[in-house]
Amino acid sequence: MSVDSAKPGRVRLARGVSPWLLPTVATAAATALLTRRDRRWALAAVPLGALTGAMLWFFRDPDRSAGDGRILAPADGVVQSVDPWPDGRTRVAIFMSPLNVHVNRAPLAGNVASVQHVPGGFLPAFNKDSDQNERVVWHFETALGDIEMVQIAGAVARRIVPYVSAGAKVARAERIGLIRFGSRVDIYLPEGISPAVSVGEKTVAGVTRIDHG
Repeated sequence: MSVDSAKPGRVRLARGVSPWLLPTVATAAATALLTRRDRRWALAAVPLGALTGAMLWFFRDPDRSAGDGRILAPADGVVQSVDPWPDGRTRVAIFMSPLNVHVNRAPLAGNVASVQHVPGGFLPAFNKDSDQNERVVWHFETALGDIEMVQIAGAVARRIVPYVSAGAKVARAERIGLIRFGSRVDIYLPEGISPAVSVGEKTVAGVTRIDHG
């Protein structure tokens, strides 16, 4: 299904969440059954049920129609910084809180040139040294040239799950990966393209335009 033909408003669970979600659901269900025999099990069943509900909300993945613009935000969140880079590009860093959808989307159509996992630390995403955290570096071959995007793990997010591999063709706003318990996504605008977002602005993955036309 193409992104633009998907039905906005429908919500699914994100791919790659089973290792986290299934054990929690199974344990919550088991303690709920045990509560029927001994009500003292409710001390465990109630918080486990609440945790299951929270995880279902956290791992939601709503369908969306792609927004207007050449380059779209790859992540839900808040713009943390907009920085000119020495090579003429502009880095837009988007901070993802635990309340955001954590599925990331292709900023524009093209081919995935490379997907590189880079080991690193797990500092909070708002820390200035989080650039050295565990991350996955993407390069897209597009009509605007090479577009670099970086998924960065944080203090809680310790697993980045790419959905596509090098050589794949992606559409604008197509789902491309997940950061479990999310953190930060950086995108580098090519030289000559100015950002249309500013620090503190909220973004919606696959919808918010981040470049000036």
